[in-house]
Amino acid sequence: MLVATYNINNINRRLPNLLSWLGARRPDVACLQELKCLDRDLPAAALAQAGYCAVRLGQRTWNGVAILARGTEPVLTRTALPGDDADQQSRYIEAAVAGVLIACIYAPNGNPQPGPKFDYKLAWLDRLQRHATRLRKSGAPVVLAGDFNVAPTELDIYPTKSWDDDALVQPESRAAFRKLVGRSWTDALRALHPEERVYTFWDYKRNRWARDAGLRLDHLLLTPDLSERLVAAGVDRDIRGLDGASDHAPAWIELRLRERV
Repeated sequence: MLVATYNINNINRRLPNLLSWLGARRPDVACLQELKCLDRDLPAAALAQAGYCAVRLGQRTWNGVAILARGTEPVLTRTALPGDDADQQSRYIEAAVAGVLIACIYAPNGNPQPGPKFDYKLAWLDRLQRHATRLRKSGAPVVLAGDFNVAPTELDIYPTKSWDDDALVQPESRAAFRKLVGRSWTDALRALHPEERVYTFWDYKRNRWARDAGLRLDHLLLTPDLSERLVAAGVDRDIRGLDGASDHAPAWIELRLRERV
């Protein structure tokens, strides 16, 4: 089972890029973030023609998340992160696919910090940690996939001081990510590439793509049962270099699933 996460940064604008990647990589599940469209504007017909069914939670202008499944309908289980009924931002969707619970995540950016946006980011990550603990304790095999908007360590950002004041690398952000992962979840990319500078995001500014001045913001976290079945993990970084590309590249994992009796 191949599960991917891709911050598409406007699905309608990047649709040719998305369809080309889906055809080449053929993920069984693709979690998308930053749809930047309402539910009715999702290009469902084009996705269906490519072989994918979708559950989505859109939002005008910003945010928006979706889970695509190849050849099957995802079973929607949740459309909001619990813990704050007043939160109307479309950042979390959850569905079951082939016996695996998939959570698609678009965590808040948090800039500028300090300030209310950073406070919201930390509160949101705390809510995610509490919900993730409940999911793990349910005994279900779970993948938390998405743009967490945290570069967890210095290995996850190119050598620089220019981001020192950014919310993505603040000690509080990194501590929240460490608390989320804890001892029970496996950071799949880091588990298989423990010493490599693996990036998933290159800002459009300052020629950062050409300089490989990237950050690892997109993560796939696995419950212990799935971590034992992790076969491969990587980033399709060349997608970032295409014309009209998102500023993110897709990250993916391959899981060896047990055969059903």
